[in-house]
Amino acid sequence: MKHQLLSVLALSVAVISPAMAQLSVYPASGQSPEQQQIDETECYQWAVEQTGIDPAAPPPVQQASTPPTTATGTTPGAGARGAARGAVAAEIVGGDAGKGAVAGATVNRSRSRRANDAAEGQAQQQQQAASQQQMDTYYKANAACLEGRGYSVN
Repeated sequence: MKHQLLSVLALSVAVISPAMAQLSVYPASGQSPEQQQIDETECYQWAVEQTGIDPAAPPPVQQASTPPTTATGTTPGAGARGAARGAVAAEIVGGDAGKGAVAGATVNRSRSRRANDAAEGQAQQQQQAASQQQMDTYYKANAACLEGRGYSVN
């Protein structure tokens, strides 16, 4: 019996320690450290079952779908579209269409890179927010279980 209890405690410390990093649990009803470890293990398992979220085994990070880019980070065709606009604008004002095309291509590629960088940053922020929301859901469930067993949880 004692060997089995030690095995359960050792396993639960290895699995639950990272998951409990966000929670401070204090025995409010005089529970022993061994009982607290058992209760934390059972509440951990219950919270995982209830939420489908396991902090000890987070889902793999998914790359957000981003539009295809060239090696320079621009959207394909951005330079050509900019060159066409630049050439037309230069022709309208009586300037050199060739120089207008070069300037238009340069400006449009720069805009494209900035837009793609901004979209990538926004996708990462959204993914982090979703991940944090999932963890908050798990922690709330775990805390509810522990509080129901007579612990103070911060």
